[in-house]
Amino acid sequence: MPTCPPPLHSQGLRYKAVIFDIGGVVMRSPFIAIAAYERKQALPVDYINTSIVGYGSHGAWQKFERGEIDIKSFYSAFGRDLSDTVHGNKCYRKYCDRKGIPCPQLPGKLEVDGRELFGAMMRASQLYDPFMREAILRIRAAGKHRVIALTNNFARVDVPKEELDFLGWNEGVIPSHLRDLFDDFCDSSALGMRKPEPEFYLAACKRSDIRPADAIFLDDIGLNLKAAKQLGMDTIHVRIGETLDAVKILESRIGLNLTDTMSDAKL
Repeated sequence: MPTCPPPLHSQGLRYKAVIFDIGGVVMRSPFIAIAAYERKQALPVDYINTSIVGYGSHGAWQKFERGEIDIKSFYSAFGRDLSDTVHGNKCYRKYCDRKGIPCPQLPGKLEVDGRELFGAMMRASQLYDPFMREAILRIRAAGKHRVIALTNNFARVDVPKEELDFLGWNEGVIPSHLRDLFDDFCDSSALGMRKPEPEFYLAACKRSDIRPADAIFLDDIGLNLKAAKQLGMDTIHVRIGETLDAVKILESRIGLNLTDTMSDAKL
């Protein structure tokens, strides 16, 4: 006789915490603004993303997320990094090889305005995803799991007043209404480490007195999910426009109803 799977409520007992990325999961994805910028510059899809990732832990973006440089230094360094077509084209050719797709024509010259691009990304990511926000509220109300934010962010950045409007940061980099959704908020710039560095995930677990295997982690970036999985976390990939699907997967794993009365409409 086949063995019946355990009921949802007993499956959910495996987990002590649910860990959420912020941009692209809880809040609207900044990748939407990157895609628009790529179209404006007549760049191939994902050209900017692959260039950013290609700098490993040493690029302007990565340093800014660890709180190592100020915002004006970041603007200029970010622009220089992304305007380097030798680097960008090399990264994109490798990307095409990995994907098994033909490489399109790549730019010979590129001038990326770091402030313009970053501003567009930050303004685009100010809106909550309604499905994720509702799910978090229901998990908190049930009181069975720690709810943790694990985000590559910029909390320690000292932003001049004239930049706050431009970036959409009038309520701060992490507004209180966002921070208050979580039992703990782990910010890369505050802790001096970032995803996908294993130490960042382990620090989040230590702060909540859990093991990686006690947690389920939601992120929109495959590299971040891979690092979490290697540490023993369960993971859910949150794709752009498919947040409700991700919440439905989450509810099946933790044994809580997170989606009844929700609309099936995609964002």
